[in-house]
Amino acid sequence: MNKKKQQSEQTKKKIADAARALFIQKGYKATSIEDLVKTTGCSAGNIYYHFKSKEGLFLHLIEEWDREWEETWLEKEPQYSTTVDKLYGMAEHLALDQLNHPLTKAADEFYNNTEKTSDVEERTSAMVKRYLDFNRQLLQKGIDNGEFDVTDVSGLAIVLDSLLYGLNLHSRYMEREQALATYRLAMDVFLHGITRKSRSFFYQ
Repeated sequence: MNKKKQQSEQTKKKIADAARALFIQKGYKATSIEDLVKTTGCSAGNIYYHFKSKEGLFLHLIEEWDREWEETWLEKEPQYSTTVDKLYGMAEHLALDQLNHPLTKAADEFYNNTEKTSDVEERTSAMVKRYLDFNRQLLQKGIDNGEFDVTDVSGLAIVLDSLLYGLNLHSRYMEREQALATYRLAMDVFLHGITRKSRSFFYQ
């Protein structure tokens, strides 16, 4: 990396770090570009150069959060021997991350904001696709291992993502143990259903 590019990356990181602290402190809506200019010492033009908009800047922080989550999960994943165990472990990992992450409240504001640029919409769609790909790959491992007897992996990946998204919304109002128990229950239902036949299979 040449010196100019290195300086550019350092400036981008400086802006992102300062923005993260402001979003945590003030929330998404209350944080303005003027706040960021004052905190970082960078011009508005410089901020727009690196991130295009406040939305783009916040989405950059969400993408960093996703990468951090995946890195910590991949470190933890080998301790689970089966795909079923991995699903329970992933649910717990998601619950604890959601309860503990300082950007959670600001992220709610961001996703509830209806005014998004086409660039942000595209990046958000790409993130959702990565979530579905992640689920699909995990479920496919279960099929390959003989744990699951299903054919519509893509459909199940969407169901799993929808389930986890809903849990994400509700669990933030729960205490830690209640949230963990609810995530475990969700995995029970996803894997085994609630009909008498499914429940008898589950308790064999």
